[in-house]
Amino acid sequence: MATTRQRPAGDTATRILDVAERLVQSRGFNGFSYADIAAELEITTASLHYHFPGKGELGRALIGRYAARFSDALDVIDDELPDALAKLVAYGNLYAAVLREKRLCLCGMLAAEYHTLPEGMREAVLAFFDTNEKWLAHVLREGREAGALRFGGTPEGAARMIVGGLEGAMLVARPYDDVARFEEVVQQLLGGLTINV
Repeated sequence: MATTRQRPAGDTATRILDVAERLVQSRGFNGFSYADIAAELEITTASLHYHFPGKGELGRALIGRYAARFSDALDVIDDELPDALAKLVAYGNLYAAVLREKRLCLCGMLAAEYHTLPEGMREAVLAFFDTNEKWLAHVLREGREAGALRFGGTPEGAARMIVGGLEGAMLVARPYDDVARFEEVVQQLLGGLTINV
């Protein structure tokens, strides 16, 4: 008789989030249902509703987890890389890593569906972008003050340009299934900020 490996009860919520995250990043939030997740995990939709009563709660949990991982990655970049340009390159690599998995940035996908999302999810999407822009503005300000970066306007405006450029480059590279196309945009984007010695 075959035995099934038992998973801890708390693991079900993580598995649900893992599948939902992949589905959002490949299909969009409105492109899947609880039935899709239940079928893939071979659980009932009632089990999904137990962990996440509604799709809005699931969405907020997804954004919270994704934002926390992204924030942790930014902390590692800050701790391990000494200069602003290296930090910006590493930031671009975070996006490239997602694209290599044939996915898009979770919050970038959600931004495309922004007006159809529940209010709590909308606030969480904006908070994700605000956090990223604030981090980038700090890096850009430091790089300009150190004489390593140049850009017109404010660090906040340059930060918005970077986020918009990376999100847009991911979107356009996706139908070509070409990470190199995305990486070329990143090089151009960051090259425009570098002071040639």
